[in-house]
Amino acid sequence: MRGSIPGAGLLVLALVTSCSDDPADVARNTAEARQYADAAVSVVPLDKAGNVPTDSTVLVAARGGTLKNVTVKSPRGSLPGVLSADGTQWHSRGTALPGTSYEVTAVAVNPSGKVTQTATSFSTVKADKSFAIQDLQPNKEATGLTVGVGMPIMITFDQPITDRVEVERNLVVRTSKPVLGAWHWFDDKTVHFRPKTFWPANTRVRLDAHLEGVRGGRGLYGKQSQTLRFKVGRSQITKGSTLTHHLTVRRNGKVVREIPMSAGQGGEWKYYTTSGVHLAMSREPVTVMTSPGIGPGSAGYYQMTVYNTVRISNSGEYVHSAPWSVGSQGYSNVSHGCVNVSPGNAVWFIDNTLIGDPIIITGSPRKLEPTNGWGHWQENWKQWLKWSSVKYFTTESL
Repeated sequence: MRGSIPGAGLLVLALVTSCSDDPADVARNTAEARQYADAAVSVVPLDKAGNVPTDSTVLVAARGGTLKNVTVKSPRGSLPGVLSADGTQWHSRGTALPGTSYEVTAVAVNPSGKVTQTATSFSTVKADKSFAIQDLQPNKEATGLTVGVGMPIMITFDQPITDRVEVERNLVVRTSKPVLGAWHWFDDKTVHFRPKTFWPANTRVRLDAHLEGVRGGRGLYGKQSQTLRFKVGRSQITKGSTLTHHLTVRRNGKVVREIPMSAGQGGEWKYYTTSGVHLAMSREPVTVMTSPGIGPGSAGYYQMTVYNTVRISNSGEYVHSAPWSVGSQGYSNVSHGCVNVSPGNAVWFIDNTLIGDPIIITGSPRKLEPTNGWGHWQENWKQWLKWSSVKYFTTESL
């Protein structure tokens, strides 16, 4: 009788059991284990972070699942955001408010449908002072909301701005027709926008100044945001020469009026009409004009009331009614620097001019300075960009 080996049956059973671990079963078991793992959520800024810059982006990411809902709330409002196409990442848009606590809530779901909720918080840096828009043109009161093709967007702030890049990148221009343009800083409180070339006729324009919470300098943050809407009207461009003594008005490329004129007589520099691309700055039914740089009792002093005037610079130049010089209009220059036209032509011109219409004068040795009124178009594109912090861009679609 042959002897038996103790435990042999157990050994065979163990061997059989180990051989049954098929690789496919192992993979399936591993996948099932993963299927039930909770989705992991990470948030930046980190929980309880303080003195977070207002322009920091809130980032929320899910691992092992997708994001179903993300909110970033404060007592003063919420931050909007964008979810990635695959649902695994979310980032905020816009600027947070200074000195504000935000609560971040993120809801994620793993592949088996299990929900994970994560809550964090952070607080932003405090503001020492604020800035706001003091003046914005065009506007309904000063210019009307339908303007000429040369009209710039002009912003004046109530505080000096040192972080020009941050402010400029939050001034968003949208148009009904694509326009290439740029902002231009004239000083630390003044920034203007103009296209590379005149606006296309009948363009609708919207400025979104997303300035609330935006950093304008050390400890300086925007007080509020502002929106401006206006329309560019028909294209009307007036060209005149101090040598031919005529103005030609073209509307949408067609001549609609020929106007005899008399320009500055010269002699003294201040009595020359400036050459250059002027813009219609105001329409005034009545204007009281005084001699530049000369007081009462001095030789050459004058003060007179003129009618139906269109201002074209800050140095006292107008296109206006001048019945006293009708005989010289179309033949010689006899004014003190203004563009004289007949009473009838002055009425027509003021009635048919939009603020921002280009009025281009040539032939004079005195050039219009870029800072004399709205002499923006006196700078070529390269010169204009020199004073832009973010350079040129194509406007967003409206």
